[in-house]
Amino acid sequence: MATKRKNNLPEVNFSDYGDVRYLHLGTPWVQGSMKINKPFEIHLEYVQRMMGWLLFADLDKVGSLHAMQLGLGAASLTKFCHKHLRMQTTAIELNPQVIAACRLWFKLPEDTAKLNVVLGDAAEVAGHDHWRGKIDALQVDLYDQDAACPVLDSEAFYADCRRLLTDNGCMTVNLFGRSSSFESSVQKIANAFGKDALWAFRPTKEGNTILMALRTARTPDRDALLSHAQVIQTRWPLPASKWLKVLAPVALS
Repeated sequence: MATKRKNNLPEVNFSDYGDVRYLHLGTPWVQGSMKINKPFEIHLEYVQRMMGWLLFADLDKVGSLHAMQLGLGAASLTKFCHKHLRMQTTAIELNPQVIAACRLWFKLPEDTAKLNVVLGDAAEVAGHDHWRGKIDALQVDLYDQDAACPVLDSEAFYADCRRLLTDNGCMTVNLFGRSSSFESSVQKIANAFGKDALWAFRPTKEGNTILMALRTARTPDRDALLSHAQVIQTRWPLPASKWLKVLAPVALS
């Protein structure tokens, strides 16, 4: 399957509309975006919610944590974790054209000691022991040019993702697509992480549902989450207080 994905990579292009630049993989579907005058902030609402793991993190230690993105997109998460949060940041991207496009058109910095953009297959990386137990924030957004369903969406893949995480780590995953089943994906993630470890945002108007899976289940009360959200919002350009209006633990039977 990995070979098939590598041999069917789409062309990468972009479009500008007003002050926003959009990434496309050979189709009109938007694969990411950037406000041209704020290239290191996160433009799309669902991508902002991919930062929801901060609600469960020790905010005074964020700069010492390690974030990994599976799927680079327009590099919004990678740039934010690197520039704003000052985290060790690793991004895995299958398509070399996407990496080149992000560096040419989306202000992705060159690699440094704390930023590593890796050309590779997310399934292979997740299944390898190199980063096992080392990732604090795992952000999974894996779609092809048709954006029909997640490219990787098996229980085995999510189990590999869990093994990448530190004990207090969290995976955020974008569940979107015309032919995908949210309930089926959630059940696979629950089987890998445990049914008490999942939190989800309500879908955005575009249909993106962000689900968070904790390596170790925790159930902070709303007051604690609100206090945490307020700190996040004062430190970084994220609408964290608004998140709590659309966030809840996932109820599974």
